[in-house]
Amino acid sequence: MKTPITAAPVLALILCMPCAAQNSAQNTPSTGAGEPNVKRTVIDDASTHIDELKVRGHTQRITVQPKIAAFRGFEIITGDGSRDLGDGANTSRGATGKRVWNVLSF
Repeated sequence: MKTPITAAPVLALILCMPCAAQNSAQNTPSTGAGEPNVKRTVIDDASTHIDELKVRGHTQRITVQPKIAAFRGFEIITGDGSRDLGDGANTSRGATGKRVWNVLSF
């Protein structure tokens, strides 16, 4: 009679193990799928409005818009390798960016 009583909890535990494994697999965050980490930083003072966009920790776009009507806004291109920053053949700019003015914008 002792054998069926001790076997019942062990059998119940064995039957519940697949359910516990499914729940723990659903709660783990997936690293490959999903949306990238996007951070938008806005710095606004009396004379300028600066908007910075970072995707996955890398700066994608920095735009500077002066609040004075006589000046035009510009974009700062960072050295992420997607655009040429150099003025000459063998130039290196380090951690600085290059200003670009958009002439035609639609």
